[in-house]
Amino acid sequence: MSPFQASLARRFVAKAGVAALGAAMILGLASCGGGDEKPAAGTMPSELTFSILSAEGQASSGPLWQPLLDDMSKAVGVPVKPFFAGNYNVLIEAMRFNQTQVAWFSAKPALEAVDRAQGEVIARIVDPEGRDSYTSTLIVRKGSGVTLDKVLACGKQYDFGIGDAQSTSGTLAPLTFLFNPRGIVPAQCFKTVRSASHQANAFAVATGVVDVATSNSVNTVFMRRENPQLASQIEDIWVSPPIPESGIVIREDLDPALKEKLRSFFLTYGQGQGPEAERQRQVLAGLNYSMFRAADDSYLDPVREMVADQKLSEARAKNDQAGVAAAERDLAALRAKREVQP
Repeated sequence: MSPFQASLARRFVAKAGVAALGAAMILGLASCGGGDEKPAAGTMPSELTFSILSAEGQASSGPLWQPLLDDMSKAVGVPVKPFFAGNYNVLIEAMRFNQTQVAWFSAKPALEAVDRAQGEVIARIVDPEGRDSYTSTLIVRKGSGVTLDKVLACGKQYDFGIGDAQSTSGTLAPLTFLFNPRGIVPAQCFKTVRSASHQANAFAVATGVVDVATSNSVNTVFMRRENPQLASQIEDIWVSPPIPESGIVIREDLDPALKEKLRSFFLTYGQGQGPEAERQRQVLAGLNYSMFRAADDSYLDPVREMVADQKLSEARAKNDQAGVAAAERDLAALRAKREVQP
């Protein structure tokens, strides 16, 4: 087993263990989030902390992000340090308690940060092919004989790997686009349901620990680059409609001048001509990005629709008529907004 595979295996833990770890970290953040050390809103901080979701931690992800963080420090005039965590809720709470001020979030956690952590979206990711969206996938081991029809037949015959509860592509999109329209509840459909990162789920599928799991097109790219042998053992049996790509979120109460420096840094990074621009493009290529595109939280409206759809399904399952009515109002408003946008 390679070090990469061993690391993934160690991180393929039960959902309860992940939740307990996340809760402990959140309590730690909360306990150190108050007091006189936190700068007043709108003042210039002495340093910034940039949060990054990473199932593999700083050892593997750090070298990919550090050049970008170093460039950010020089551009904004404030040291920028990374904060790595393998749980979305930990990162959202870190921003809520002002332990982090800048973050790379996938769409659903970005929305959570906007709604409850004083987050403000300033940019969205564009991949090397110029796309600012990606797809959720359902993966199986190649040659296993597991098909989408067999999966949707339920019968509690398969072990299923799902994503973090806050994951856009690992949980929300499969529920919205695949399971909810068919009235399927994963816990009632599969023999077992385990929650893990995309990387851990991919490893579990490739090694036969689970029969089918959620993943996404970005994870597929990284697997093919970092572990082609693992990638060759996996195939997609379902692909979702496009999902908004990850975004850059900052705390809305940062010093206004610093906010503009951060915005300018991301929107100009890797642009233009010359050796420096080319070096920056190489940094972005390591992250599988080509640029950061200007955005605000309206780009998350498709995710808001998915959240409302999920709330509607949950309310119907509970026969909660008030909840059904509220979710239907939210969905109608979001769809009307989408229809009038150019």
